Amino acid sequence: MIILWTLIAFISGSLMFSYWLGLLAKRNLKEQGDGNPGAMNLWKAAGYRYGLAGIALDFLKGYLPILIMIRAGDISGYAVVLPSAAALLGHSFSPFLGWRGGKAIAVSFGVWSALTSFAASLAYAILLVLLLFLGRWIRKGKPATPVSDGMQVVAGMVLLAVYLQMAGYPAQILMFWLANVLVLLYTHSRELAHVRG
Repeated sequence: MIILWTLIAFISGSLMFSYWLGLLAKRNLKEQGDGNPGAMNLWKAAGYRYGLAGIALDFLKGYLPILIMIRAGDISGYAVVLPSAAALLGHSFSPFLGWRGGKAIAVSFGVWSALTSFAASLAYAILLVLLLFLGRWIRKGKPATPVSDGMQVVAGMVLLAVYLQMAGYPAQILMFWLANVLVLLYTHSRELAHVRG
């Protein structure tokens, strides 16, 4: 069953709803903003209505397959790690876009919501808000940049480990957390390269 659920989660994650919504709005997201075919770029390119729809659909494609898998009782323990990571990888390496994809932020929220009944998602959202305010304070009111946004997303996920440890989540959840960090490091590598350079 693990192979079947991994395949289902990957295919679900690979459905590029935000990109397709952009085409519906006559906006090719690969040619808009930072070229990311995700929901935030859709929001910037086509407006908040399309953006909210993209966020919801990208969230659900991570949330639903993992929730159904858990509720069905087909997989538990360490076996949940591979399908959970597959949803992120499907979005990041979508066969529908020539094995390229988005940054996997909304999908990450979806998977975490299914795995932890929204608890880790809420903790991650709080961390992102705190980092947003910290970034504004450091920048002294200057607008955010793609580099600062990328750092915020990755740093928030890294800091989520503190919450997961304090809340006593099992090792398989920490394994998925590591997979999520690695995916976000990859999908934000262009922004993070400017930090190193």
